[in-house]
Amino acid sequence: MRILLTNDDGITAPGLEALQTIARELSDDVWTVAPEFDQSGASHSLTLREPIRMRRLDERTYAVRGTPADCVIMGIRYLLKDDLPALVLSGVNRGSNMADDVTYSGTIAGAFEGTLLGVRSIAMSLACDPRSTIHWDTALAHGPEIVRRLLAAEWRAGVLMNVNFPDCAPEEVAGITVTEQGRRDHDLMQIDQRLDTWGNPYYWLGYERKRSNPRGGTDLWAVYTGRISITPLSLNLTARNVAEKLARDLEAGAERDGKGAL
Repeated sequence: MRILLTNDDGITAPGLEALQTIARELSDDVWTVAPEFDQSGASHSLTLREPIRMRRLDERTYAVRGTPADCVIMGIRYLLKDDLPALVLSGVNRGSNMADDVTYSGTIAGAFEGTLLGVRSIAMSLACDPRSTIHWDTALAHGPEIVRRLLAAEWRAGVLMNVNFPDCAPEEVAGITVTEQGRRDHDLMQIDQRLDTWGNPYYWLGYERKRSNPRGGTDLWAVYTGRISITPLSLNLTARNVAEKLARDLEAGAERDGKGAL
C-alpha cells in the first residue's frame, strides 16, 4: 500500500517523524511531501500568486514551499501521478484539531485535499500543552491500529477521518470514541498589540488556552475524558436542515407576494 504523508507543522516537526513511524508499521512504500516551513492555521489555502518550489531530501521525502494542500497536490498530481497512493495521512499535529479548529487547521486541510483528489485520508492530532511533556508515544502506540481499523471500515467518498489523541500517556487512554464536531463555549482568539523599534504598532494573533464544558459525544468531550476521538468530516458543508426550511420559507413568501414558486 502506497501512503502519502503531509502535515502543517513543517518538514522538521517531531509530529511528522511520529507519523512516518506510524506509516512504516503499515507499509514499506511511504512518501512524505510536507511544507518547508510551519503552516499552522493555513487552512485549505493554495499558493496561486507565486511559483511553488520543492526540495528533495531523499528518494521519498520532499519539502515544499507552500501549504499542506499544495503538498498533497504536488504528491498526487505530480510526484505519484503514475502510481497513486491508497492513503493520505496528515499530522501528527502538535496540538488538537477539534471543534472550531477544524476550519483553520492545515492538518485537516491536507486530509481534505487528499479526499478531494479521491484518496482516503486521515488527519491526526495530539492534544497537548506545548509547555509540558508532549506524549508522542501515545500517537505511536495507538496510531497504527487506528489506521488499520479505519481502513477495514467503509466510509463514503467525500468524507475524511479526523483523529485526536488525548493529552495522556498511552496506557492512560480510556478508549476510542466516534464523535461529532464540537463547539467551544468561549472565544479563544486574542490580539496582542506591540510596538516595533520605530514606535509603530504591530499585532500577534493568538489563542487563550481555556477548557470548554462540552456535551457528551463531541470531540472535545472525548479528548477531555482521555479518549481518542475519531470524527468523520464531510467535504459537503451544506446545512441541509436549514436549506430545506429556507426553500419552504422562500416559496411561501413568493406565493404570498403573488410571484409564484421559486
